[in-house]
Amino acid sequence: MSKITHSVFENFPYQLVLASSSPRRQELLKYLGLDFSIKVPDIEERQALGETAQDYVQRNSREKAELIFRSMKGSQALAVIGSDTIGLMGTHVLEKPRDNEDAKRMLRQMSGGTHEVLSGLAVVYGSSQFSHTETRVVTTKVTFKALTEQEISYYVGTGEPLDKAGAYGIQGIGGFLVERVEGSYSNVVGLPLVELVELLRCLPDPGKLSKK
Repeated sequence: MSKITHSVFENFPYQLVLASSSPRRQELLKYLGLDFSIKVPDIEERQALGETAQDYVQRNSREKAELIFRSMKGSQALAVIGSDTIGLMGTHVLEKPRDNEDAKRMLRQMSGGTHEVLSGLAVVYGSSQFSHTETRVVTTKVTFKALTEQEISYYVGTGEPLDKAGAYGIQGIGGFLVERVEGSYSNVVGLPLVELVELLRCLPDPGKLSKK
């Protein structure tokens, strides 16, 4: 990727932090031309009994961002981005596969059909005197081609599925699995950029934070 020397934002007034170790989210955020640092939150991602998939990804993204915000808040205006992405087949949540066989099972389940990709997005902003959290949930529909066992075995053998929610990466080798995308492509990669830009543009002037 060529070096980006300008930003979609002019003089962004917050210290910006991405609460994620995902290289895919980091790459997407770089597309906006913003300076940011990376802090990795240590939280357990487990869906609560009776919790919807939408509530689950929203909670995970919020908890990640709020944990990092609490660890860094000070006199400087701070904004922390948290995100969480899952696949959803009907009501069944598709997270990262446990192993190769689990990845094959997921791919067989999605073969020839349409599943949803859900991302929770959270931005926590403020200073030592004030903080506020804004959240969104973004949904994209993804349709897979009918996969042969040979294609499934080949793809799992590349190793790409094992660290991906839903056992595939649309931006990588897994692009050959995908027949159609309805909605945000960046959401499927792991960070919905349209919604993120909207949230960041709506952040108040840091000078007004203490008056909230």
